[in-house]
Amino acid sequence: MNHDELPEEELFDQEYIDDTYDDDEPVSATPAWIISLSVHCLLLLIMSTIIFYRPEEIIPPTQRVYIKPDPIDKKEEKKEVKIEEVELKIDEVVVKDPVLTDLKVEVEEIEFEEPVETEVVQPKGREEAVAVSDAGGTAAFMAIGAGGGASGKVGFRQGSGKKNALGKNGGSRATETAVEAALLWFQRHQSENGMWDVDGYMDNCNDNPKCEPGTAHTQENSGGDTACTAYALLCFLGSGYEHKTPGKFKKTVKKGLDWLKQYQNKDGSFGKGGRNYENGICTMALCEAYAMTGDKLLKEPAQRAIDNLLARQNKTDKFMYGCGWDYKALKPTRNDSSVTGWCVMALKAAKSGGLDVGDGWEGSKAWLENAWLAANPGLRVDSLGSDSQSTFCYTYDQVGHSTKGAKLECVGAVCSVFLGKKPGDGILDSLVNTIMAKQIPQTYPCNTYYLYYNTLAMFQYGGDDWKEWNRNFSHILIDAQHGAGTGCFKGSWDYEGTKFHGHEVGRLLSTAYCCLSLQVYYRYKRITDRNKRV
Repeated sequence: MNHDELPEEELFDQEYIDDTYDDDEPVSATPAWIISLSVHCLLLLIMSTIIFYRPEEIIPPTQRVYIKPDPIDKKEEKKEVKIEEVELKIDEVVVKDPVLTDLKVEVEEIEFEEPVETEVVQPKGREEAVAVSDAGGTAAFMAIGAGGGASGKVGFRQGSGKKNALGKNGGSRATETAVEAALLWFQRHQSENGMWDVDGYMDNCNDNPKCEPGTAHTQENSGGDTACTAYALLCFLGSGYEHKTPGKFKKTVKKGLDWLKQYQNKDGSFGKGGRNYENGICTMALCEAYAMTGDKLLKEPAQRAIDNLLARQNKTDKFMYGCGWDYKALKPTRNDSSVTGWCVMALKAAKSGGLDVGDGWEGSKAWLENAWLAANPGLRVDSLGSDSQSTFCYTYDQVGHSTKGAKLECVGAVCSVFLGKKPGDGILDSLVNTIMAKQIPQTYPCNTYYLYYNTLAMFQYGGDDWKEWNRNFSHILIDAQHGAGTGCFKGSWDYEGTKFHGHEVGRLLSTAYCCLSLQVYYRYKRITDRNKRV
């Protein structure tokens, strides 16, 4: 095939190989266009081997734009907040017709093996006797126990502890209703200045008929007014009501304490005359209020009152620590048991609040044991039988070691308990035996002074003696209290026929003793739990 006859496209086919030419044919014979073509092809081949570098185009990633807010001025962010203390005021409400009406009930004893969180069971037959209420009090609330050591720091004057104590120790809704009605009576009869006025208390109540004025110790700011103000305060404190915690009686208690502080003399005594009888009661009230609240404004007047009592405690060379108290002046030949009883209870309240009682406690123990020995010549503590009886004197002469009067076993028994004696001690056992044989109340009116002291003593003593005592006294007081429809008298107890010397102070005093007696179930911690059931 002649090359001249090939189509043009086949001439450019690189796979085509012309093997028909003769090797011996001279090169010069090659046509010029072929040489040109070959040169161009060679150039193209050389150029194909050359690498032309082109930088890779980098596409930046998509970016999110964040617009940062303007910085916040921290000083502007912290706004100044003014915190103002707001005193919570709870208006006291005087209940005109409290739950209590006519409390002729059969008190149902409630028995628990151990204290439990439970409501006190309502006694049979009285739907209106339901006033078991929580009292105000601080979280660190203490109740003043018996004995001389750590046993006197915790008790049961408020909340569920109070309800449990009522049930465990033989109280009832009826007894507590009577207490609440008495507190309302005291509230209605408090003077505007905070005192309870022996011969003017009834002018503060709008109910009719009016109560009668007291007829003894009636001078303004006399021992009667200071003592009755302290008695009323002890009733509120005994139920757990104090002047720091909001509650229905907060204002009442505060006014009473303020009045008492106002009429405390520089030497720590109270009122005109400053007798130790009233001093003991007023000191006890201040010390209990301080122990219950820790109020710093009460610490100084309470300690000053204690210091006054310690300065007036009888002392002789024969007694290393002192002895008891007379009405006013130091008189070792006359240690009055009635006066000394209140002073011992004041010291106990002070000890519970952490106040300094000096050597007054040891002196009181010396008075108790020596007075008992002098009042019971021939008796030896270590030779007394389980049924032995003893007496306690009205006054004790520590110089001549002699006594006058008797029948104050109630004071001797309470002071025995407060000064650390327990069931099994000959002095305490024999005094209790006398009380149970001769002084169980049968009717009202009765000697309310004996009633108050004996109820404290018998509760602490416990056992079957307490059961018997409780069955008698609680019925009598509940039945005797004035109920609804008796006007100004409602919640109080009559004083006529209450017998003891000084009962003419009147209704303030009789109502205080009865109210304090019905608080016995929770007022003081028991010295012993020898009987789980009451």
